[in-house]
Amino acid sequence: MQDLEGKTALVTGGSRGIGRAVCLELAHRGARVAVNYRSRATEAEATAAAVRDLGMSATTIQADVSRRSEVIAMAKQVEADLGAPDILVNNAGLLHSGELLAYSEDEFDSMWRTNVKGVLYCSEAVAPEMIRRGWGRIVNLASNAAIGTAMAGTTLYAVTKGAVLTLTKRMAFELSPKGITVNAVLPGFTKTDMVMSGKTQDELDRLLENVAERSLVGRTGEPEDIAHLTGFLCSPASGFITGQFMMADGGRQDYLTRV
Repeated sequence: MQDLEGKTALVTGGSRGIGRAVCLELAHRGARVAVNYRSRATEAEATAAAVRDLGMSATTIQADVSRRSEVIAMAKQVEADLGAPDILVNNAGLLHSGELLAYSEDEFDSMWRTNVKGVLYCSEAVAPEMIRRGWGRIVNLASNAAIGTAMAGTTLYAVTKGAVLTLTKRMAFELSPKGITVNAVLPGFTKTDMVMSGKTQDELDRLLENVAERSLVGRTGEPEDIAHLTGFLCSPASGFITGQFMMADGGRQDYLTRV
């Protein structure tokens, strides 16, 4: 399906996990892809190489999305390399686990800057050109934590992702009349380095089994599960969908109102 032929997509945090899968999904759909990364240059270039293997143009751009000046420079570089972005996928994110009464203020601040300010900075950097052309797609990667999954140690992460949902609604309100749809994808537990690192194999096995048992489909998510939904929301076929929160969690049953 080449429904994004001629479009340029910027995917933040595109070097691995969900971001990498989204880059490849958009390339399959015919888009040129700018792979943003903060520190994983080797993985970002591998993602770009995989996009090129699919016959699409790709570039890698280093930028910390929590720094506005770097985001502005990134948007200019994408335009120079591939053309101004028609599509923005705000995927870059941080997760620091911690209990509500024993959290690290520095870790909370870093999550807020990346997960919330990063969405704002990247969106404001690319929106003017989308407005000029009268067409654009912005997809924000939030989390089902934002609406209350019962997983310990994720409260402040959930706070930042709840803010992403508010931003999504307000951005849709302001930008959709100008031809830009804005939606959020809420992944459930997905097997990525971000959520699986720092654990022993036994801990991982128990975690994956526990999450699978909470899911109606009986398994945890794969990055491709999230990428397929994101790709649809970036496509012309989604033009009547904006300001929406789209769940991709396998039918998780452990929400706080149901425990």
